[in-house]
Amino acid sequence: MPPPASDLLVWYDRHRRDLPWRDSTSRPDPYRVWLSEVMLQQTTVAAVGPRYARFLARFPDVRALAAAPWEEVAAEWAGLGYYARARNLHAGAKALAEGSFPSTVEGLRAIPGIGPYTAAAVAAIAFGAPVVPTDGNVERVTARIHAEEMPLPGAKRRLDALAQRWMEQQAARARPGDFAQALFDLGATICTPKRPACALCPWRAGCAAHQAGIAESLPRKAPKPLRPLRYGVHFALTDPAGRLLVRRRAEKGLLGGMLEIPGTPWRSEPWTEAEALPHAPLPALRWAPLRGEARHGFTHFELRMTLLHAASAGDPLGGCAWMDAAAARAAMPTAMRRLLALLDSAAGPVDS
Repeated sequence: MPPPASDLLVWYDRHRRDLPWRDSTSRPDPYRVWLSEVMLQQTTVAAVGPRYARFLARFPDVRALAAAPWEEVAAEWAGLGYYARARNLHAGAKALAEGSFPSTVEGLRAIPGIGPYTAAAVAAIAFGAPVVPTDGNVERVTARIHAEEMPLPGAKRRLDALAQRWMEQQAARARPGDFAQALFDLGATICTPKRPACALCPWRAGCAAHQAGIAESLPRKAPKPLRPLRYGVHFALTDPAGRLLVRRRAEKGLLGGMLEIPGTPWRSEPWTEAEALPHAPLPALRWAPLRGEARHGFTHFELRMTLLHAASAGDPLGGCAWMDAAAARAAMPTAMRRLLALLDSAAGPVDS
């Protein structure tokens, strides 16, 4: 039997985190809940806080977000990573712009880009639906409470089913939004991945993993396969005014719709300079390779990039445009910013 939901809610009322997307004075705005949950996926609270406020100031409601061009949304999202989240958010806003937010998990799942976890979080927090949104924090708490030793990701369905059992208790059903956020806070501040503060936990008496002395080892995780390496070469072309030549990536695919420094495709074998040069904006220019290598980790592979630099005063090529370097940096994803760091720190071209 799960420990009492009422104990967790008493703890939450005393120790809840003060977060910008929480409003204890009124019914939560589903748009703000949705935005915060999307931003928090695979991004820390500390990183999301200021970006959430800035995004909300730029796009204060669903209609404002839906009416904005993708380029503006992409620029505002730059640096947060996992850019498919921004595309899904924009697509969902367009679907919602002329109507109202569905109040059920099923209705929310029908909105483009809203998956099971986000639908459950918005339904519970904004509309009081009796459902537990199962994120990483909730999986960890649940695995420890039940001493569930099946490793992730295989245990996800079982942990979600166990988490939903809290809604059988009246205290959780009466305050599903608070209960969901209490679980988030417990996992983030007490039932942490390493060195959980079990002595401070309101559920320690009912935690099977704590009683067995195995809390820190749960949830178990299956070994991760090594991520393959991919390689790319990019070409930083600047003009006498210090502007940078940029282009926008295709809408579909990795970093879809984001600005980039033109370059080769990313492949599993390193590029020779002779192979890479046909991909340069102006192959006939004298391209100087810069010292260093930019590295960036994506979910499914590690990327290693080298950078070549040239200067030109010519007109932009098709699909490319000159852009103020500072503005380009602000609008580019982190992978491209790592390349710009090579440009910034270059002491000079590599001797040939």
